[in-house]
Amino acid sequence: MLTEVNQKRILIVAGARPNFIKIAPLMQCFSQQKTIKPILVHTGQHYDIKMSGQFFTDLNIPIPDINLEVGSGSHATQTARIIERFENVCLKEKPDFVLVVGDVNSTVACALVAVKLGIKVIHYEAGLRSYDRSMPEEINRIVTDSISDFYFTTSDDATDNLIKENVSSKKIFMLGNLMIDTLFSQLPKAIETKLDFQLYGDLKIVSINSDFEEKKYGIVTLHRPSNVDSKESLTNVLQTLGDVSKKTPLIFPIHFRTLKNIQDWDLLQVTKKNPNLFIIEALGYLEFLHLLFKSLFVITDSGGIQEETTYFDIPCLTLRPNTERPITVLTGSNKLTTIENLSTEVDLILKGMPKKRQKMPKFWDGKTANRILRQLQTIICSQKLTTIPAFYH
Repeated sequence: MLTEVNQKRILIVAGARPNFIKIAPLMQCFSQQKTIKPILVHTGQHYDIKMSGQFFTDLNIPIPDINLEVGSGSHATQTARIIERFENVCLKEKPDFVLVVGDVNSTVACALVAVKLGIKVIHYEAGLRSYDRSMPEEINRIVTDSISDFYFTTSDDATDNLIKENVSSKKIFMLGNLMIDTLFSQLPKAIETKLDFQLYGDLKIVSINSDFEEKKYGIVTLHRPSNVDSKESLTNVLQTLGDVSKKTPLIFPIHFRTLKNIQDWDLLQVTKKNPNLFIIEALGYLEFLHLLFKSLFVITDSGGIQEETTYFDIPCLTLRPNTERPITVLTGSNKLTTIENLSTEVDLILKGMPKKRQKMPKFWDGKTANRILRQLQTIICSQKLTTIPAFYH
């Protein structure tokens, strides 16, 4: 039997709410084995009022072992804080591996620290590419993949991207989508979640269960700079959403960044002209999953929602010129569009002519965490692990 002394230590890094949603099933798998000792590190990159103790309880995630509490800031400031604080963690914990997730600043910062300390880096969600370097996330993806030791991909196109970038196929493992594992396990609980919300700028309480008929409303989630970080573009978006809401109710759980810009530019009056555009507080994971499951369609610029809608075969209109998740367009229910074409695309959905999923992507089966655990155990058995170089002590 392995003791804690000879367990291999792996730091699992999460910096934002979507990272935790993805690692939840993996943390549950770790709890059922003795080979690997996981240490969960929360960088605190994104402040999220919904990430309370209840968030971790709902997803069956242990409270993080370490919180770097870096907070918000410019990309440079935030990345620098993470690098400085995470290095101290690595020197103290002496992990055998660092596993980073996704494409946030925490991903690239912690990968940089680990590789400079001679610690093996595993990147989950490796190989995703939008080929749009105006997106900070794309830079993070490219840099992280250029220094990682092992690559866990979620789709064959991501694997192909890495091979084109001269990554050895022996280091790449297409294991599936952890977000679908979480969705799979949490959906029954989500459907039972009560959904009553106060509208922004109003005292009215709306209930998803009684005020909205199932499959008779759309959802909006927008936070990308290209859509919300200029007054002109955000005004255009809100006016277009107002026009669409005259055809069908739209529920808009608002991102704090988008809300701040609406307030700063005094655009709330634009939304008030449209009583069928319901702007509500940002939702917890279970609440949003409930809302999504019963929706007719989604308007978004989020990467994760493109995957969730494909799983449910719900039409998704993505307000972006590109996506790092092309599988959701090629075989899924996702369609890239512009704000100018949005109303026309919604008309097609309302007429019963939405884009439908052709087939479920490979390994979107709720078993990805098990495959990752087995692959980690295989890697550990095959590696001659080195200690942190002496000059870092």
